[in-house]
Amino acid sequence: MESMADVAVISGSASDAAITDKVIKVFEKNQVTYDAQIISAHRDPDRLDAYIKTSKSKIFIAIAGLSAALPGVIASKTDKP
Repeated sequence: MESMADVAVISGSASDAAITDKVIKVFEKNQVTYDAQIISAHRDPDRLDAYIKTSKSKIFIAIAGLSAALPGVIASKTDKP
């Protein structure tokens, strides 16, 4: 959506799209600004680091399927909730 979004929604892969879509619908219904990205903690750690460092979002939401490493990786790189 926009770089100055209130919430950053990061999915680990395209296979998480069904959950991401549900989150986005709630945000749009409630007029919450968001930026949704697909960034794997395993396959693209440098891109994830850069996104976390440059994001102006106040909150990060991590959506991860099988390995569920994404939430922990994000939490280790920011003090934002």
